Amino acid sequence: MTLLPAAAKAVPPPRRGPRARRNVLAGWGFAGPFAAVFALVFLAPVAYAFYLSLMRDRLIGGTSFVGADNYLQVLGDPRFWAGAGRVGLFLLVQVPIMLGIALLSALAIDSGRLYGKAFFRVAVFLPYAVPAVVASLMWGFIYGSRFGLVGNLNESLGLALPDPLSPSFVLASIGNVVTWEFVGYNTLIFYAALKVVPRSLYEAAAIDGAGEWRVITAIKLPAIRSALVIATIFSIIGSFQLFNEPNILQSLAPNAITTDYTPNLYTYSLAFSGQQHNYAATVAIVMGALTALIAYAVQLRGMRKG
Repeated sequence: MTLLPAAAKAVPPPRRGPRARRNVLAGWGFAGPFAAVFALVFLAPVAYAFYLSLMRDRLIGGTSFVGADNYLQVLGDPRFWAGAGRVGLFLLVQVPIMLGIALLSALAIDSGRLYGKAFFRVAVFLPYAVPAVVASLMWGFIYGSRFGLVGNLNESLGLALPDPLSPSFVLASIGNVVTWEFVGYNTLIFYAALKVVPRSLYEAAAIDGAGEWRVITAIKLPAIRSALVIATIFSIIGSFQLFNEPNILQSLAPNAITTDYTPNLYTYSLAFSGQQHNYAATVAIVMGALTALIAYAVQLRGMRKG
């Protein structure tokens, strides 16, 4: 048996002095307010919603603990899955169109060949400054087949334009509203990413004789890949949170937009119209977990490609 010398024995870590403790306290002084607000406005509501999802109000006996029964009910609820499928279809169609238009707008502004660039930049971003409720009301009256622009065109020109608020077209109409609202927001993200691309790359490409399309595909798009991933994740989250537009248009198209048209609208109806707070909290938790899972998968795929 070999004995280790005294110098080789484990040395206890040095104790923190007053200066180190002051630095730790100073760090908590800066981070503490944010941590408190974050816990109050994010962690506490999520924890309370999870608590509600484990309970159920009964006519006899009051509120009782039911464990995972509410979650099993959600997983077998056809109304929830119909709404989730509807927003999934909305995501697959609307998000690529919106991000494609935003990317083209950002590339046009960054190219330096766009006439009236300052005006175009403001005009593209201006719809984002309009509140979602106001935008939905505005487009709802434009869509009106009896009192709006569509109805006026049919009456004045003798046309037979389809009703944008009919069950067959209302999802596309909502997608048009959301696209109009958020193209400018995503354009700003892409344009900001393009502005930090080193100009030396463009100069090298010009020396090599690369055309504009080659510069876009070989330099600009790879350089803003992280911005594309971020915008995609934000758009996915926004699609699953779809609420304002269908909620406002519901009064104009009651036969097309039902109370369970989207998961968020279904949750709202359960909580405030049906007084089923526990089940509404469960639907919200399940939808939040589904959204986080899909957004995380998109993030991993984007990072892997990078």
